[in-house]
This record gives sequence, C-alpha cells and structure tokens, in this order.
Amino acid sequence: MNAERKDTLRGQLELKLGGQISALISASHALNVRTTAAFDSTIQPAAFHIVRWLYSYGPTSASVLAESTAMDRSSVSRLIKQLENLGYVRREDSPNDRRAILLTLTDLGRQKTFDALQDKEFIFYERIAQWDNQQLETFILMLQEFNGFNDN
Repeated sequence: MNAERKDTLRGQLELKLGGQISALISASHALNVRTTAAFDSTIQPAAFHIVRWLYSYGPTSASVLAESTAMDRSSVSRLIKQLENLGYVRREDSPNDRRAILLTLTDLGRQKTFDALQDKEFIFYERIAQWDNQQLETFILMLQEFNGFNDN
C-alpha cells in the first residue's frame, strides 16, 4: 500500500481492520495454548491441534491429518505416538481398506477434548452474549464472506 492510500479513509479503515485481525489471531493463539494446557499440560499446542482436528472431523489417515493440519508427516507421527502413549488416540483398521490404518480419538480423548473446548468456547460466547440475533447473524455472514465461504 502506498503512502497516498494510507491517507484515505479507506486506507485508514483497512489498517484498522488489519490491526483487529492481528488481535484476533493473537487472542486465538493464546486461547489455544490455554486450552491445550486444560486438555493436558504435558503436550504441545500442535498435539492438541491434531486432537482438535480428529474431534471435529473423525478418524483419518496420518497423511490426511498431516495435510489438513499443515504439518509435516514426521511431526504428525511423533505427536500421534505421544497422544497414543497418553491414551488419547488409537489406531484402527480402515473399514474400507484393511491395509490402511485410521487414527481416531479414544473415549478419554473425546471427553477431555469436550471438557477443554467448553472452557474455550465460553470465552467467545461471553463476548457475544449481549448481541442480538441480527448482530450475530451479520457477524457470521461477514466472517464467512471474509473467509471465502460464501453459502449463497
């Protein structure tokens, strides 16, 4: 962005938006670190990212998990091994291909994830508690559009 653009109202608004997005990303990261600690203080946030993905999307292969979480395969393997040793993740045969192995959360992993996410979600819900339904719907639609998820 050139200096001339920064002097326009639009440019100033874009800078403010950038600041708010940065604040949201920072707050979200801090909350993820806190949620990881609530889940299990001995694991890294990257391991909880894997747990969170499995909780949301269900059993999958290590390669899909690596691609979906933007982690390299060796990191995913190391983190999965740690999560298995702690009893949060298990390997099972794929019902569609007996040669394939799927990673899935154990009952303990699902319950601990649910408990940790309740605390995390409460913080965001508390921030929108005073919004009416129209404000919330507008915010959701704007975020969907900003994220490129137009449901039109």
